[in-house]
Amino acid sequence: MQDSPRRSDAQRNRERILEVAIAELSRCANAPLSAIARKAGVGQGTFYRNFPNRESLVLEIYRHEMASVADSAARLLAALPPEQALRAWMDRLSEFAMTKAGLADAIRQVTSAPGGPAKPAPTPVSDAADLLLRAGEAAGTIRPGVTADDFLLAIAGLWQLDPHEDWRPRATRLLDLVMDGLRRGAPQR
Repeated sequence: MQDSPRRSDAQRNRERILEVAIAELSRCANAPLSAIARKAGVGQGTFYRNFPNRESLVLEIYRHEMASVADSAARLLAALPPEQALRAWMDRLSEFAMTKAGLADAIRQVTSAPGGPAKPAPTPVSDAADLLLRAGEAAGTIRPGVTADDFLLAIAGLWQLDPHEDWRPRATRLLDLVMDGLRRGAPQR
């Protein structure tokens, strides 16, 4: 019985570390781990028990954030028609891409180091894109046969935008172009 409060405390500590790390690494890819631990209100031992090195922290954040973006696809699809859900999800993905630019730098740093870990594949995001594309295809509002890989390549320009500039109007134009292409040749069009 006594292990339960400790486990919940440990889980809260881990979540607090991740929350602070996301904010700090999004601002500065080289944020010191000691500063993250201090702002999370945990000691060095607690921090390193959860994340033995920068690489493990950054990769866990990447997995966590990608899962959040991916999970939003099903929620959007439950609330909106497939075509609108896809377009709203594209906006969610662009928001993630731009607001997490520092995080992207941190991911590049840890995955490009010699002998460092490989960047995790964006499988949850690919699966979410596929879910939305198949729903649009079934509704007749998206052209048939577009794969998640095709879609991700088509929107890859998002990651070329400068997050420190006024990126929203340009991202909207790019994503609208992609949607126009996805609609072209759809049976309901």
